[in-house]
Amino acid sequence: QVQLVESGGGLVQAGGSLRLSCAASGRTFSRYAMGWFRRAPGKEREFVAAISGSGGNTYYADSVKGRFTISRDNAKNTVYLQMNSLKPEDTAVYYCAQSWNRDYYGLGPGEFNTWGQGTQVTVSS
Repeated sequence: QVQLVESGGGLVQAGGSLRLSCAASGRTFSRYAMGWFRRAPGKEREFVAAISGSGGNTYYADSVKGRFTISRDNAKNTVYLQMNSLKPEDTAVYYCAQSWNRDYYGLGPGEFNTWGQGTQVTVSS
């Protein structure tokens, strides 16, 4: 059973940066795409970014493109989300997730079968 543990959330001022990490257990980490999602208060969970198992393909929501960068270190079983130029509207609980596919096909949460517990990101104006 794979377990995902996020870290790195916190409180930051608008324009600041944070880096989220998600550490995965298990020996097959590199086989599967990973993703980041977020849920703001009163809103639906939304896709943020995804990365293929090899790390060669990355995907972003339009709202974060150019500001966020997803990456992974398969030797460390860890996926990262570097968040720059943060805005108050980025405030949410951020979740990492593991897919059952090698790549991301744009179908959102339904492609992911394992989820972390979430980490809070709060951006003050």
